[in-house]
Formats: sequence, C-alpha cells, structure tokens
Amino acid sequence: MAAVTSIPRTTLRRIPLGSAKDVFVTDVCLGTMTWGVQNTEAEAHEQLDYAIKQRGVNFIDTAEMYPVPSSDARWKPGTTEEIIGNWLAKNVELRKELVVATKVSGYQAKSETAGNRTVPAGAPCAARLDKQSIFQACDASLRRLRTDYIDLYQVHWPDRYLPIGAFTGSTEYIQSKERSDSVPIRETVEALGELIKAGKIRHYGLSNESTFGVCEFVRAADELGVPRPVSIQNSFCLLHRQFDTEVAEACSKSNYNILLLPWTPLAGGALSGKYLDGARPEGARMSVFKHFHQRYLNENSVKATKQYKEIADKAGMSLTTMALNWCKTRVFDTSTIIGATTLEQLKENIDAFEPSVVLSKETLKAIDAVHQQCRDPCIAV
Repeated sequence: MAAVTSIPRTTLRRIPLGSAKDVFVTDVCLGTMTWGVQNTEAEAHEQLDYAIKQRGVNFIDTAEMYPVPSSDARWKPGTTEEIIGNWLAKNVELRKELVVATKVSGYQAKSETAGNRTVPAGAPCAARLDKQSIFQACDASLRRLRTDYIDLYQVHWPDRYLPIGAFTGSTEYIQSKERSDSVPIRETVEALGELIKAGKIRHYGLSNESTFGVCEFVRAADELGVPRPVSIQNSFCLLHRQFDTEVAEACSKSNYNILLLPWTPLAGGALSGKYLDGARPEGARMSVFKHFHQRYLNENSVKATKQYKEIADKAGMSLTTMALNWCKTRVFDTSTIIGATTLEQLKENIDAFEPSVVLSKETLKAIDAVHQQCRDPCIAV
C-alpha cells in the first residue's frame, strides 16, 4: 500500500481550538487511554490508520499516565504515548496535519507516573505542577511521542485540592482538605508560557477544572503576558452534565472562548446500553475492571440509561449514536473525545458525528425531560 501523505478530506466539522486562531480540529477527537491495557499496539495503530487515514480525524488525545486503569498488571505510565510515538515515526508526513494533545498529571502524593518522567524511570514520587515537574514531564512526553512539539499540552487535574465528582462521585467542597503547599496557579502558567516560547508546546489547556480554576488561569495568564488556555477537558455526558451549570459560562465564546473537550461521552460505555439489565459482556471495560467507572452503573444511572435508550429507539438510532451526537448539539462548540476497544466500535462512534445524523427537537426535549428527573445521576446520592 502506498504511503498516505496527507489526511483525506472529511465530512466531519472542523472547529477552532478555542481562542487559538491557528488550529482547527475535527469535532471527533480520538481518545487513547485503553492502548497498552485493553488494546495492543497493533490494534492501536489500526485505529489510528482508520480514524486518520480513512475518516479524516485530525485530533489525538493522550496523557503521560495512560493507559488506564492503573490497577491492571500491564499498566506502565507512558506506554500509550510510546504507542502513538511509534505510529508517528512511521507516518512522519502526517505529523504537521495532526493536532496531538497530551497531559501532565496533577497532584498525587506517590505517583509512578512522576517517577516515569525521568530516564531511567525513578521510584514513585509526588506528581506536582511546579515549574521543574512540568518541564520534566513535557520533555518525557516529547521523547515518548517522538515529536519536537506538542500541539495541546493539558493540565490533567489541579495541584490544589478540588472535589472532582467525575473521579470521586462527590462534588462537595470540604474546606479542611485544602493544602497549604499547593503549587500556585501562577507558577504553573509561567511554566507553560516558557514551554510555548521554547517551541515545545503550541497551546495549553485545562482538565477536570472548576469555574474558579478557569478564571484563575486566565487571570494569571493575563498578568504574566502568557496566552490563555484554549481548551478544557471535563467529564460530560448524558449522565453527567455538571459542566452545563456554570463552567460553561466562563468558557463561552462570549467570555474566555475555551473549547470543551468532553471526556467519557459514553459514560465508560454505559451509554451504549450494553450493561443494562445486569449484563456484563465478556471483555467489556466494566466487566473486566469491576471497580472502574461503577458510578455509571448505580441505580439512578441505570434508570436514566434505560429511559435514554427508549428515546433512541423511538428516534430510530442506537443509544451510542444518540449519546455522542447529543454532545455535538450543545451550544458551546465541542470536539468530543471518543474511545473504542474494537474497530467496529470506533466506526460507530465516528459515524455518530456525520452531518446526516440529526437529533430532532422532540428527541432533545425528551432527553432534557429525563435529565430534569434526576440531574447528574452518576454523582447523585
């Protein structure tokens, strides 16, 4: 087969990467967190070939800590970046057309990821967002990705205490958990600005952030003369719409113009409907990892998922298609991060964003009615 020298034209939308005027991304972003645990390198490269060379997806998202979950015996932080780097090395002619995003881990007292930033890998140590840690993490990611620059470098989660409902199932802020030694946001922004000046990253973004955090990053950037963050990667799906409540206002085009990159738009696969009625398909993520993403299988989440499936059935589409396309309908432009363990799943996920798939007003109204019955059931008590 002849080498592919450019990404083919696609019917997928291309939208600005937030306030970045020089980067446009497809409204589908290829997620990679299963690569190295549930997916082999060969399977990962097959997904990259299909998504990029056949469907025209130009956006890839990964992280220094991937793959996940880390409870798997095969887990080694950085493996996913290495898998992507090996593919990029075989497809160097496509690199300039791709938007490659990765993440630096936030605070973790004892982190094997942080130890893996050095060569050779060191012992577990604290993952932090101080200057030295960010510089070290970025250099390690560049080595693993086998590239000279990262298009979008994201802060995976804050250094300060923050109750992240998507991780913990709780959104209650407990003041006594604040840490006096948290790295100031200003120092993190300063480090990111220096990476931009050095040409190691083009833009930076946030992840698992609050409205306060977004505003503080913007304030620090403006005071330091550093570009503002262009994106935010928060949990967002039919079972978790917390972003809609207020973070969306700060990130609106009318305000800070920060692009939302929804992660887990299928609620860890629960919004495919495959776990309904107690089913646990062999090889499925929440069948293999019984303590992973279980918040999407609680009583409230299952009840809502059944109702959403009834709406999808009535609309004549799969629940997967409806759940993914719903992300596309939000008033804030999004590039939705999809993930798949099989090529068949990947095809269906990308198909959900084709222009021919349209959710009717009746379908959208029915979806909102379910949401009003129990908002964000994955974190509801």
